[in-house]
Amino acid sequence: MVDNRQHWESVYHHKATDAVSWFQPHAASSLRLIQGCTDIHAHIIDVGGGASVLVDDLLDAGYRNLSVLDLAESALAASRQRLGERAQPVQWIAADITQAELPAARYDVWHDRAVFHFLTDPADRARYVETVLKSVKPGGHVIVATFGPGGPLQCSGLEVVRYAPDALHAEFGAPFRLVRHETEIHHTPTGKEQEFVYCYCVRV
Repeated sequence: MVDNRQHWESVYHHKATDAVSWFQPHAASSLRLIQGCTDIHAHIIDVGGGASVLVDDLLDAGYRNLSVLDLAESALAASRQRLGERAQPVQWIAADITQAELPAARYDVWHDRAVFHFLTDPADRARYVETVLKSVKPGGHVIVATFGPGGPLQCSGLEVVRYAPDALHAEFGAPFRLVRHETEIHHTPTGKEQEFVYCYCVRV
């Protein structure tokens, strides 16, 4: 049985970073939500952001206290190569978010687009939420995007969990105050449409 790390390393070995279904030329929704809740001095972590261009967009916008976490070292390497010298100030973390030991009360913003919906085991989801609770400062912001009710049942050969906004917020519970949610229709590189739900919460 292939473990998660091997699975994602294989994905990035066999596909170009702009050919995976979740690729965005610019992370417009994520950038807008982050810019709307904090300033350029914020400490931000992008979970599952290995090859995402969100880090490029944040650097372009003047943010410097950035961390990018991904299970696949090859995805992180792709971003480092793309950014060149601009990658140096970024903290690159190769880790499984359900097992990662992140510093306490470190982050002003936690961002995750398309990781949480892969956590089909309730125990993994509970560990994820515990990590958010530990590592996000009180008053910090949590932005999580998953497949919505109309999204696919699988992605990259793996089962996913689809969420309506209320159900997604319920996974995080009372320590996280829901500020708002929105729906985005993502167009994959092959032209398919995927429904994403974004929930934006404050860690109380």
